[in-house]
Amino acid sequence: MGLVANLQYAWTLFVNPMHLKTGWSLTAIQLSFSIFILVETWLVPIEGWMVDKLGPRFVVMLGAVFAALGWLLDGYATTLEEIYLAAVISGIGAGCVYGTCVGNAVKWFPDKRGLAAGLTAAGFGAGAALSVIPIGNMITSSGYQEAFIFFGILQGVCIFLIALMMIRPNPQGIKAATRHVTIKINIPTSQMVRKPLFWFIYLIFVSVAAGGLMVTAQIAPMAKDYGLDKLPIVFFGATFPLLTLTLSIDNLANGFTRPLCGFISDLIGRETTMLFVFIGEGLAMLGMITLGHDPIAFIVFAALIFLFWGEIFSIFPAICTDTFGAEYAAGNAGLLYTAKGTASLLVPIASLISSKGNWDLLFQMGAVVSIVAGISCKFILEPWRRRFIAKANEGH
Repeated sequence: MGLVANLQYAWTLFVNPMHLKTGWSLTAIQLSFSIFILVETWLVPIEGWMVDKLGPRFVVMLGAVFAALGWLLDGYATTLEEIYLAAVISGIGAGCVYGTCVGNAVKWFPDKRGLAAGLTAAGFGAGAALSVIPIGNMITSSGYQEAFIFFGILQGVCIFLIALMMIRPNPQGIKAATRHVTIKINIPTSQMVRKPLFWFIYLIFVSVAAGGLMVTAQIAPMAKDYGLDKLPIVFFGATFPLLTLTLSIDNLANGFTRPLCGFISDLIGRETTMLFVFIGEGLAMLGMITLGHDPIAFIVFAALIFLFWGEIFSIFPAICTDTFGAEYAAGNAGLLYTAKGTASLLVPIASLISSKGNWDLLFQMGAVVSIVAGISCKFILEPWRRRFIAKANEGH
């Protein structure tokens, strides 16, 4: 998971160098980011089905090959069409790895699904934290193309080797969850899509994911627009460009929140946790537009946005498996994960809104959506889900 994190979270480092060297517009370049997210997420149901049928090892090995090929093509690309094709290939690779690992985790640990999904997803959230600095340094010293090629090969080889250790649990050896109100039957994906409850969960996922994806894609252009991107910042005795330091801290926060909030949701409930973190995300966005021109405040509020956003990738797989069963968890959670792809369609819109430095409107919209989503989880989703599970268990 950590080895495919750069495909998404280090992308922002390549945007401006690619723009300067090729002359392609930022909006055209960022379209590839949306293509990557769409492919990464919308094919996960198919990859999840493959995991449920064939096991995790083959799917992750396949993902390793595609992850490497995607960045290799980025490194050699001379046209936008080639960049878009690379985004498709990279998306397939990331989706194979992500969907497999999270789907496998919620099967292995049914009584701690939030923590298990969170620890697994933390690899994707924090995996880029250690590598953004060497990637950034290589882009500066050797150019963005060399960075794509070197890290593409390195990541692909490592993922392939680790895939050899992936196994799935024996269903007979896994005890049922006892801490939460969970469904006793297993609903396959073909039946789950007919449930209005699933689509309400999907809608909430889309609304909250959109805000975080906008920031993920736009943090570097925003820092540049504020005149902060290359500002030297001293951190623990070392000096870093503000943007590089911000991205490293953001990725750590994005990774840390996944097991933390997953663990908290195991203790106090999924919807209660969602209430607090989604409102927190909205408040962090408002803080960014109010105080973000200050260098330290920019770093702090960017980190808070990622801290309150990243937990969706632990809580949503857990709540999906709690609600629809574990047997088809990889496929079901994979279909829910496509909400991230749907949300990515808003990233080009965000680029247009912010093209003239209008960051306030963008963050105000994100804040309102996040706060409304948090309230909806507690007062609409929670009672609805309890009724659904109770009715299903009565039939069982």
